[in-house]
Amino acid sequence: MALISYPQRLAAHAAAAPERPALTTSIDGEERTLTRAELEALANRTARALAAKGVVQDDLVTIALPNGLEFVATTIACWKLGAVPQPVSARLPARELEAIIELAHPRVVVDAPLDVDGFDSGPLPDAVSNPFKAMTSGGSTGRPKLILANQASMIDPDAAPLLGMKLDGTHLMPGPLYHNGPFIWTMTALLAGSRVVLGGKFDAEHTLQLIDRYHPDSLYLVPTMMARISKLPPEVRDRYDVSSLKVVWHLAAPCPPWLKEEWINWLGAETIWELYGGTEAQAATIITGVEWMAHRGSVGKVNVNQFKVLRADGTEAAPGEVGEVFMRPSGDESIRTYRYIGAEARRIDGGWESLGDMGAVDADGYLYLSDRQTDMILAGGANIYPAEVEAALDEHERVRSCAVIGLPDDDLGNVVHAIVQTDDGSPIDLEELRTHLRERLVRYKIPRSFEFTVEPLRDDAGKLRRSALRAERLPAG
Repeated sequence: MALISYPQRLAAHAAAAPERPALTTSIDGEERTLTRAELEALANRTARALAAKGVVQDDLVTIALPNGLEFVATTIACWKLGAVPQPVSARLPARELEAIIELAHPRVVVDAPLDVDGFDSGPLPDAVSNPFKAMTSGGSTGRPKLILANQASMIDPDAAPLLGMKLDGTHLMPGPLYHNGPFIWTMTALLAGSRVVLGGKFDAEHTLQLIDRYHPDSLYLVPTMMARISKLPPEVRDRYDVSSLKVVWHLAAPCPPWLKEEWINWLGAETIWELYGGTEAQAATIITGVEWMAHRGSVGKVNVNQFKVLRADGTEAAPGEVGEVFMRPSGDESIRTYRYIGAEARRIDGGWESLGDMGAVDADGYLYLSDRQTDMILAGGANIYPAEVEAALDEHERVRSCAVIGLPDDDLGNVVHAIVQTDDGSPIDLEELRTHLRERLVRYKIPRSFEFTVEPLRDDAGKLRRSALRAERLPAG
């Protein structure tokens, strides 16, 4: 197996079919497309612009750009210099960005498209970035950390594309590239020679329009996106041809079973794929829609490396018993798939690590997630997992998004509180909402209190920060 660098791979694609579209953006009503040759030239100019700012091998480069041609070109430019792209949200508050910069010590912060005019677009000497990415995570607490991949920017040019992608196919990415999933799926598609179509801020109907227009064979979604598409009126959804889709991936957050079943019924079980794992990549599970129908609610069997479920006392949980999910890359505990900056892993003997997720394994080895251990609500001695309550709320036609948290209570210790986003912020009749929930949840899991908002509760990647939402609602002092 002869590996080549990512820049070599992309340059080879450009040489083989220079006029083939490589990257299209459809943002705020404006569409822009670069051919393979044009993307290669822009990345070369951008690399030289970064080099002029002092970027050299092994430097981190913080990329605070929105989805677009410049984000992708800047990432490739980093690889061409042997530097490490470190993406962050372009909308980060200054204080949070400063905290990340303090951790990363980047050579350059790219928060606006670089001026590349006048720089040579010709080839550069080959380089390898190790690691090939340094992603940012705020976690549930909001404290930033960096997750550096223990993998260099090298690829086997003779291997089949990862993630079920086609060579020279088309991939649609409506998610934000500063998150690990969208970043990995987009770069994997480009390395496979696929055309990548990027959307801006997610819009359900616009995503269907892009599928109809560009006929992608693969698509990346998070459950929030799936729910918004699912809630479109049937006459709107049926207006668009989605028959080109062969693989639809969803990940990054729990998917309510009712929602997944809707998508399986719509696109076919063989089209729907789910992956569970962290940016840390210690292990991962994958499940197809066909498998899921036989193991409803599961996130699959381990596909990469190993995992197990442990009780609080460290013993292994019985089949069906909820415990904490631990993962490891292999039996060799010296092998690491990542490195943290600004955090410490929850690690036990044998090289097993936890991301704080709770779950159970059935007798066939399929994993079923409950929720993050830190998000669990203990109310009157009962364990309540917010994701289960949120899934029930999400089924209501007027719920755009929601977050469930525990608030202190003198009697029960905690009570369940729901924050519900509606399209216009107006409340839903509480008796109607409680009736809806009583059909889906046992009584003690139904929220005692509700609030309604028009403000988004999840970020563009479908992530919630429940700890931050809870902190905002606790009494001062």
